Amino acid sequence: MDAVRLIVTSRRALAGSGGAPQIMAEIWQAQALAQAIGSRLAVSGPPELRGEALGLTELAGRGCGVLDPPDIDTETLRAAQLTELGDARQALLCLGGLLGEVGIALVGLASAADDERTYWQCMEAIDAADEARDRVVEMLRKLTDRDEALPA
Repeated sequence: MDAVRLIVTSRRALAGSGGAPQIMAEIWQAQALAQAIGSRLAVSGPPELRGEALGLTELAGRGCGVLDPPDIDTETLRAAQLTELGDARQALLCLGGLLGEVGIALVGLASAADDERTYWQCMEAIDAADEARDRVVEMLRKLTDRDEALPA
């Protein structure tokens, strides 16, 4: 499945998730998808994005690592369903939106956390999502710079 379709699916799943465990599972899925997209961009994306894409992969991996992994199988893991990037710019635009929504959901979870462990998991995941989103914004800037430098 292409990146944009998977991102849209993740955004819908996050928006439709109910309680905290389901929200956390969707956030983990979104971070795993961001990691897979970053990895794919690092290997086969535009050359000027490869360094930032590696950074995205690491940051999204950190976002997954601070959260308890959900109990899901390979068939429902969206990151495992990624078969193609499609248009890099469109994928990055959508991914930036998803990471912003992840940050908002994490703020809500942190605010309502009953225990310190959950609170600090959310705070670290917020940081990772925010930094990952910054990488996405930087990659979009580099694509714009590249397009402006191309002769008409």
